[in-house]
Amino acid sequence: MTDTTSNGTMLSADGTPLKVSLARALRRQKIRALMLIAPLLIFVLVTFIVPIASMLFRSVENDIVSNTLPETVQTLAGWDHASGEAPDEAVYEAMYFDMFKAAEAKEHTKLGTRLNYENTGTSSLFRKSGRGLSKIGKTWQKPIESAAKPLKDGETWFAMMSGSGSNAVLEERRVLWQNLTGDPFKGEVGITLSDDMVAMLPKTAAAYADWAIFEALEEEKDISKRDPWEAVYTALGLDLMSQETQAAVASYSGTGAEELRAVIAALDTLPEADFKGAFIDMEDGWADPDVWRTILTYSPAYTSGYFLNAVDMKKSLDGFEARPENQQIYMTLFKRTIWMSIIITTSCILLGYPVAWLLANLPLRSANVLMILVLLPFWTSLLVRTSAWKVLLQDQGVINELLVWLGFVADANRLALMHNQTGTIIAMTHILLPFMILPLYSVMKTIPPTYLRAAKSLGATNWTAFWRVYFPQSVPGIGAGSILVFILAIGYYITPEIVGGTEGIFISNRIAYHISSSLNWGLAAALGSILLAVVLVLYWLYDRIVGIDNVKLGG
Repeated sequence: MTDTTSNGTMLSADGTPLKVSLARALRRQKIRALMLIAPLLIFVLVTFIVPIASMLFRSVENDIVSNTLPETVQTLAGWDHASGEAPDEAVYEAMYFDMFKAAEAKEHTKLGTRLNYENTGTSSLFRKSGRGLSKIGKTWQKPIESAAKPLKDGETWFAMMSGSGSNAVLEERRVLWQNLTGDPFKGEVGITLSDDMVAMLPKTAAAYADWAIFEALEEEKDISKRDPWEAVYTALGLDLMSQETQAAVASYSGTGAEELRAVIAALDTLPEADFKGAFIDMEDGWADPDVWRTILTYSPAYTSGYFLNAVDMKKSLDGFEARPENQQIYMTLFKRTIWMSIIITTSCILLGYPVAWLLANLPLRSANVLMILVLLPFWTSLLVRTSAWKVLLQDQGVINELLVWLGFVADANRLALMHNQTGTIIAMTHILLPFMILPLYSVMKTIPPTYLRAAKSLGATNWTAFWRVYFPQSVPGIGAGSILVFILAIGYYITPEIVGGTEGIFISNRIAYHISSSLNWGLAAALGSILLAVVLVLYWLYDRIVGIDNVKLGG
């Protein structure tokens, strides 16, 4: 029941303006509908949208270099990459401490694998060098322990480095560990670093903090009784070589002062700080400027390198450039994938249209039998169907044997139907043909047969009646089937992998390879992103030329 006020406003039964009451009811209806679809929406978001977005993000993500070699990247920024020479000693020193940490956490091989995508051989360089870092540290540890025997004991180290302070260094190093490994590294380390030691021995404090965090939180050991890493001794030796540090130690009277003075007194027994020579002695590759250029090029947290690789180019410090001609494969694969998908779609139209016409015009009983034959492949595994084509198409297969037996082909000139584009087109046309027939059939079934009879009664021939009356009405089915087949074809990888060989594989085969074998997920994500963009552009062109509104599945 409604009422009207003196000013003409209509009211609902409870006295609320009718417009407000209707808006409130509509809002409640929308909320109720949203609540009904919320579980499905959340499921799709969590299991489909988020994983795809996360995977596509890998195409630009590149923080592994800066997270694994933070101090090296910072020091390397001042290197003149155009000089044609390797960096100076400071870069190799930073590399030593960064690599030592990464090797202890077994993260250095991941970085080597990442850089190996850009510079072949880098993976083995990092892997082999990770095993030799402790030897560099021992050349410092032994003379230091000989000069100050108490420093052989982890308890002496703990007492010397402990004290009162803000623990800012410890927290800074904890963040670096989190970036390196992805672990939270939460919890109590069990030490407060002395501010005096941090100021006097900055490199030693940083190295000791790295060791303490990893030992206490990752290895779950009591650091008060554990001997530190060799890198801590190296840092101590470097600190004590500074005249400023020597002056500070001379006036220092805290715990460890006697041991530090003993090491200073024996500085001539310590090795010369030559990290560059030590790295090159381990592996000659560390003298190659290209290795350092690769590290510097891919040091930013985000990179366009994966996308450049996906279009047969590579990133450099001076911009980007084309890859050597013998390495340009991806653009060829993209072109082949699109072209062969178009051929397969066209083949499905030519083969599927007559079958769909028969299904739509045969008596019901005959049409049902034919429909069962069309649907039969769906009840067979895709792998089985593809393997069956392999048996049929190979050189000694059924088709070639039959042609030789009939005398159409000489035994020495058997047809090459496998491991090439021909085999891929034949097998994929057979596999995708039902996806063309079904949309065509659903549209043709809605075309009244009386239209053809009317056209013939007006003097049209069978061909004219078909071409001018029947075919235009079936075009929406062709459009629907073409989109379906093309989208499926462009993303197929099982069938091309089995029957395509090197000449018949698609870009999707390389994407699958990088995901499952080479583990270059960034390049796989870039290739997938480009393929997605190509499909969307082709879909847009189809909509502009044909019109997506003209596509239907019947009805």
